[in-house]
Amino acid sequence: MVATTLRSIKSLVPLLDRVLVQRVKAEAKTASGLFLPESSVKELNEARVLAVGPGGLDKDGKRLPMGVSQGDRVLIPQYGGAPVKVGEEEFTLFRDSEILAKINE
Repeated sequence: MVATTLRSIKSLVPLLDRVLVQRVKAEAKTASGLFLPESSVKELNEARVLAVGPGGLDKDGKRLPMGVSQGDRVLIPQYGGAPVKVGEEEFTLFRDSEILAKINE
């Protein structure tokens, strides 16, 4: 897959049933203050929703509601999605149906 490079993430507006997320970074430091090497820090399946599309269309052309909204914390699949890179930051676009769960606080 080829990552797309943009100048600003605010210029990206998801279409239809797509959701723009940013993975939550794993802690690189233990509770006692020890720093962990990068090789031992795994990528988390938790992400924060930055933007959502208006929703897909059903067979009658009516808009289907989205399952998540901006600001939600969600579980995403380990693989998949469309990568988007803005500067050094990495984001991913998923379809609403690919989001595994919403995390309620």
